Amino acid sequence: MTSTTLRRLLFSVFLMSLFTTAIKRYSLSSLTRIIAKTDVNQPVTARAMHIQSIPMWVGTGNNYAYLVSDDKSHEAVIIDPANPPEVIPVLREKSSSGGLKLTNIINTHHHKDHAGGNQEIINEFHLQVIGGRDCAMVSKTPAHNTTFNIGSIKVTALHTPCHTQDSICFFFEDGEDRAVFTGDTMFIGGCGRFFEGTPKEMHKALNETLAALPDDTKVYPGHEYTKGNVKFAKKVLNNDAIKRLDEYSQANKETQGKFTIGDEKQHNVFMRLDDPELQRVTGKTEPIDVMGALRSMKDNS
Repeated sequence: MTSTTLRRLLFSVFLMSLFTTAIKRYSLSSLTRIIAKTDVNQPVTARAMHIQSIPMWVGTGNNYAYLVSDDKSHEAVIIDPANPPEVIPVLREKSSSGGLKLTNIINTHHHKDHAGGNQEIINEFHLQVIGGRDCAMVSKTPAHNTTFNIGSIKVTALHTPCHTQDSICFFFEDGEDRAVFTGDTMFIGGCGRFFEGTPKEMHKALNETLAALPDDTKVYPGHEYTKGNVKFAKKVLNNDAIKRLDEYSQANKETQGKFTIGDEKQHNVFMRLDDPELQRVTGKTEPIDVMGALRSMKDNS
């Protein structure tokens, strides 16, 4: 036997010894578990809720429509699709190549720059409308705090009358992923005009109804008004949170979904009615009076 053959034989014996030791240390079930843990083909759990912003009338109304879909069931809704020429191409593409199953239009209130596109969207996609009682072609108006589902996404209707009396904010939950679509009730750093309501109603809408949502809830408003809201806020308060919002809005064209209810409590002056500086500026101390004075100042700024 040559020395080379001997070395090969000894090496083979060594490998067999290692294999025998491993078999003794691990049962077949243990080895199976180890392999299973390293299986690259195992599915990875992903969040189910997907939100796509669709800007409309950029440079004038600066509205947003939102396509919200459940990645598990592929069910989807379109929120406030007011300008069909800008919305329908997105819906066609997502319904065909993306495989989404559109189930409803959701409207936050009846104004034409939110619900004015309903008829044309319905003609194309044969959807029903969930929204305030005065919305065009409305099929269902959910009661305050009632829920419904979009696939695995839970939706809660929150009545917030003031901007209009049929205003509804819609709170979406997918596990720990939370979002609220606020229409013209809450903007990033601001709120809507009191066209059909009172300071008392807006105080309740912002500081009781929406403020009660989890602080990590992302805010998706109906318009991109952040720069204008910051300009006003800086005149009456300008705390550190407002300065940060100012910096972000100057550096970014869009702010929807980038801030939370917790952030709004810090930089939205209409949610800080007990702030001594705002009370000094308005000359009011009662929260409802401060709300009314701030909105009047904003309307005339």
